[in-house]
Amino acid sequence: MWKCPKCGRLFANRNQSHFCSNYKLREHLAGKSPSAVALFREFAKLVKRCGPVRVVPEKTRIAFQERMSFAAVSLRRDRIVGHVVLARRLENPRFTKVETFSPHNHVHSFCFRTHEELDREVLGWLREAYRVGQQLHLSR
Repeated sequence: MWKCPKCGRLFANRNQSHFCSNYKLREHLAGKSPSAVALFREFAKLVKRCGPVRVVPEKTRIAFQERMSFAAVSLRRDRIVGHVVLARRLENPRFTKVETFSPHNHVHSFCFRTHEELDREVLGWLREAYRVGQQLHLSR
C-alpha cells in the first residue's frame, strides 16, 4: 500500500491520482435527514460484514476501501445513491446504471430509499465487490 505524503490516504498503487482532502464522516452526515443517515448506517453495517474496511469520507461521497475502493455512497434528502465495483458486468433492474472501466472493473450504480432494499442480494454484491477491493479478481 502507498500512503499519500500530503493527505495520508492509502492506495493500492504508488502515486495514484486523487484529490487530497481531509473530510470527516460527521461532515457528510450533518444536516441530512434521519432517514438518509439511517440508510447510510445500515449500508455501512452490511459493508462491514464483508471484512475489515476503511471508511473514507471524500468531498462528494463516502468510500469503502480494502486495498482499493469497492463501494461508495452519497446521502440525498431521503435516500442514498452510490455504487459497487464488480469484476463482472451484472445486469439487474436494481442498478440504475452499469459502466465498464476495464475488463475486470464494472461500476454498478444504485439508489436505495428503504431499509427493505438493503437485503441479502445487496450483501451478495458487497461481498463480491469486497473481493474486488482486495484485488483478488486480478489473480485469476
